[in-house]
Amino acid sequence: MFFHIVLERNMQLHPRYFGRNLRDNLVAKLMKDVEGTCSGRHGFVVAVTGIENVGKGLIRDGTGFVTFPVKYQCVVFRPFKGEILEAVVTMVNKMGFFAEAGPVQIFVSNHLIPDDMEFQSGDMPNYTTSDGSVKIQKDSEVRLKIIGTRVDATEIFCIGTIKDDFLGVINDPVAI
Repeated sequence: MFFHIVLERNMQLHPRYFGRNLRDNLVAKLMKDVEGTCSGRHGFVVAVTGIENVGKGLIRDGTGFVTFPVKYQCVVFRPFKGEILEAVVTMVNKMGFFAEAGPVQIFVSNHLIPDDMEFQSGDMPNYTTSDGSVKIQKDSEVRLKIIGTRVDATEIFCIGTIKDDFLGVINDPVAI
C-alpha cells in the first residue's frame, strides 16, 4: 500500500555546494540519497514530493561540512498482511516461485499454490494445471495475497498465496 508521509533527515553538504543554489543542491542530494531506499519502519521510499522545512545548518568541526535538518514529504510503499497485489514472476522452482511487485520480492510456496497445479521442470520450469489451461512461469503476471511479512532494517520480505478466490495468473506472456 502507498502512503504519503512526512520524514526528517539530517543532510551533510560539502562547502563547495554553498552559494545561491544551496537549497537546490540540498534537495538534489536528498532525492539521490533517499529515493529507492527502504526503511523497515516506513517501507520503500518511492519519491520525494516536497520539502517542508530546511533547518539551520550546523558546521562540523574539522571538516567544513554542514549538517542541515530537512523535513520532507514522500510517497512510501509498504506491503501489509492480507493485502492483494499484482506481481511479475521472476523465478520458478519445485519449492514455489518468486515474484516482484515493485521493489518488494514475494515468495509463494508450492503449498500455497492450488492443488491442481503441478510443477513441470525443463528449460522453462513452470506450474501447470492438469488440463494445461493455466501456466505460471517466468514473466507471468499473478494476483496474490500477502500472508506474511518480515521486516529487516533495510529490507522487507513477503510470503504470498494464490490459493484463494480470484487469485492466480492474470496475464500469461506466452499467450500474447
